[in-house]
Parts: sequence; structure tokens; C-alpha cells
Amino acid sequence: MNSSILFKFVSITKKPTVTLSTILVVFFLIGCNHNKVLVKNHQHEQLNDKHETEAHHNKEIFYSLPGLKHGLMQSPINILSDQSEKGEHNVTFDFKDEINNVQNLGHTVQLDFEPGSTVNVDGKIFEFKQIHFHTPAEHLIDGITYPMEMHVVNTLVGQAEEETTEYLVFSFLFKMGKENKFIDEFIHLIPGDKNESEDISTGAVNLRNLVDYDPKHVLNSYFYYKGSLTTPPYTESVNWFVMNTIIDASPVQIQQINKIQGDNARRIQALYDRPVSNK
Repeated sequence: MNSSILFKFVSITKKPTVTLSTILVVFFLIGCNHNKVLVKNHQHEQLNDKHETEAHHNKEIFYSLPGLKHGLMQSPINILSDQSEKGEHNVTFDFKDEINNVQNLGHTVQLDFEPGSTVNVDGKIFEFKQIHFHTPAEHLIDGITYPMEMHVVNTLVGQAEEETTEYLVFSFLFKMGKENKFIDEFIHLIPGDKNESEDISTGAVNLRNLVDYDPKHVLNSYFYYKGSLTTPPYTESVNWFVMNTIIDASPVQIQQINKIQGDNARRIQALYDRPVSNK
């Protein structure tokens, strides 16, 4: 209520006389002020709704928070090494190491494999499909975020079209250090324009150059768990092997890849009592 309005109708020396017209004027003025407040509140609510909608719309899908929307087996996760259990998988490779294409997809840099390279994991055969990058890394180990992560994506051989695709992904985490020979082989070939690709001559880019020592050493130390794709539709059919050996790449190499694809790491997801094994 606006007290200054009432004082105009109250005499200090005489007993106040309140007429019907006075009451109507007062309520009219109060009503006007109340309507202004309602309008302002409504506009404020609309503004908040607009901001929330825009924030939701502008929020990168890769940074969605843990929740139940996509299920209980989402990736990536924070791997706590002292809470993982010993476990071992039989892994054998029939690997030709033939990369034939590099793509700038806008949201990531991708390298494609020539068909024919496979990996056998516990009796299941998966075919090498592609490699792509995330900056910063998606998986955490003991709460540590690394500047880059590389996924080597494989799909199960012999699945029917109507079946949900089963994936096997080898994840490699990078720290800033010396120049990486593998990255150096293709980084200058990445197209500058989004959704462009560049063919690669067989043998020009070799995954075996990812590390400058025995690759088997890297593959003999890993964390394994079952999770999901980290991009839509977040399908929960991924066998994850997150390597425990952190690989070097130069700051310039990491920054150059990040400049092309931006920050494209999905936020860590809840584990929901899933087992994580280590070797």
C-alpha cells in the first residue's frame, strides 16, 4: 500500500471523513500499482524462463550432468584406481594399421581405418573403424583431468542390422610433454574447413607410432568397464578399455587439435555401482 496516497485524504486537524469516492480513488491507485508489480513480476519470470531456455539450448551436449535420462551405464566416468578390482581379458590383434582418411567434423578430428583390421576380445571379434579426439579428456583417473583423450572405436563383427551395435573402444589419455610422432604424421593433413576430409596414402600415418616404445606395454595396463557412447544417442553398449599409461603430446599439438574441434568433452557420469576392473 502507498501511504503517501492516503495522506492526501486524511486531515490532521479534523476527524477524517471518508467518502465512497475517496475509497474508490484509493483502491484504483493501489490497483494500478499492484498491476504494475504483477506486470514487472511476469516480465521478470518471462526473462528468467528465456535465460533458462537459452542456457539449456546453448549448453553443449557434451557437458550434460549425470542423471537417469539416458540410463545407468553412461560414460565417461571418474576411475578411482584403488576401488577397481583385478581382472583380465584375452585380447589379440589382427591389425594392418592402415589409416586412409582424416576428417574435420567440426566437433572432432577423425581418422578412418581401411577395412580389415580386427581385435579379438574374450572370443568376440571387433573391427577397427575410426579414431577421434576429445579436448580436454573425458575420462578422469583419480580425479585428474588430462588435456586430451583419443578413442579408437571398433564395432562387433557379424551383428544383424536390427541389433544394437556393440562397441569396443580403446581410450588413450595425453599429457603435455614431448611431440607425438603419430599426431605429427596427420596433424598437417587435417582440413581447415568443417565437414571436409583428406585422403591419406597407405603407410603415411601409423597408429603404432603413438608411443615410441613397445605398444604392448601400453595395452597391458588398463581399466575396463561397461558404459556408453559419450555423444548422442549415448548408446549403452560400449566395452571401455581406458589405458593406464599416459602418453605425451606437445602443447602445440594439443592446442592445434583443440583449436579445430573446441572443448568437446562430456562431463563425467555417475557410476551407479558398476564394476571397474584393472590389469
